[in-house]
Amino acid sequence: MKSTVHWGVAHGLPTLYLRRAAARGDLQAQLIRVGSMGSEDAVFDLIEDIRSRGPLYRSSIGHVATSHSAVRHLLTSDDFRTGLPNAEGTLGRIARWAAPSTLHPVEPPSLLVTEPPDHTRYRKLVTRVFTMRAVERLRVRTEEIAAQLLDDLEPRATSSVDLVEAYCAQLPVTVIAEILGVPDAERDTVLDFGSAAAPSLDLGLGLARYRSVSRALARFDHWLGDHLEHLRREPGDNLLSQLVAAREDGQGLSETELKATAGLVLAAGFETTVNLLGNGIALLHDHPSERARVVADPSLWANVVEEALRLDPPVLLTGRMALRDTEVAGQPVRAGSMVTAILGAANRDPEVFEDPLRFDVGRANAREHIAFSAGRHHCLGAQLARMEGEVGLRAIWDRYPDLRLDPGARRRETRILRGYERLPATLRP
Repeated sequence: MKSTVHWGVAHGLPTLYLRRAAARGDLQAQLIRVGSMGSEDAVFDLIEDIRSRGPLYRSSIGHVATSHSAVRHLLTSDDFRTGLPNAEGTLGRIARWAAPSTLHPVEPPSLLVTEPPDHTRYRKLVTRVFTMRAVERLRVRTEEIAAQLLDDLEPRATSSVDLVEAYCAQLPVTVIAEILGVPDAERDTVLDFGSAAAPSLDLGLGLARYRSVSRALARFDHWLGDHLEHLRREPGDNLLSQLVAAREDGQGLSETELKATAGLVLAAGFETTVNLLGNGIALLHDHPSERARVVADPSLWANVVEEALRLDPPVLLTGRMALRDTEVAGQPVRAGSMVTAILGAANRDPEVFEDPLRFDVGRANAREHIAFSAGRHHCLGAQLARMEGEVGLRAIWDRYPDLRLDPGARRRETRILRGYERLPATLRP
């Protein structure tokens, strides 16, 4: 009963509103409804239509920032915070009564939606564990995992194989499982959770999908509680054990905060990297001349990752709420207004990136993309994703340089996370 009520308030009513707004020609509503379910052309044609209306488009929902400078300002300004506005009155009381009590990536105390001083404390503790040095120590292990996965694919190399299922998902889930100290036998739990929970970031879920996501989050919440208790009794040589033990001024993370952080590390560190690998493989396949440049100069592999993140980012957009009356791109924004930052638009801003629709592995300023957000909510796992992307893309193209994508590729049915659900390929055509 409560779950159905919460779905109605959080998803059912917004879906009805979005459908009507889209029919009236509201471009933001159309973009939310199309999301990653549309073709790349459909999604980015809408984005470019919004960009043509100026750096800050006003819709019936809120505002939409598309320029690189406006998006960066929005993500770094103290005039904005993460999260959605709290519903007021009867509707708000109903939503709070019916809200699930299990962890959720866009509910406090998730780092995605907390603000100082809590965010400062969480991030300081987490940053001490997820350092660049810690990530680099994982590089050799990531190379070993990639090599083993590609070895396992050798018997199937001349037939079609889904690269998302067999490689793009397996590489980051194995790395993340080791970071979280997950036993081999329980890694399917992590994989299932990541796949089932990915739509939780979206607005306007259908009732069946909402229930499926809620069940997955509840199962993971229970599993994670048991796992954290195990790590307290028997800490291992993994980053989550270090996080359990981490203290700042004698204070560590609470049980709820640990669960939220571990869940976020999983969702952000696994799901987005699956997208990065799939998107990167497709871009390199579709641009053989650029692939040849990397073969001739392997030092470009790190920049390949940056250019893939720029041109086809794993996260299409994010949002902020104005704390006070302010301005973005010279346009007034009232307190309480929602502003959507389209990362995929900022990364294709012709004012910053020359010939922005071209995939250029040698692009000198590719790293100026905003695929990992900016400001205090800049992705904590950015270095891990970059390392896994570089290792994963280089390994598969070094092993199978004649890889050919087959018909049947399909984008994921998520609106915020953007990547492939299926990517069939023949490794040795």
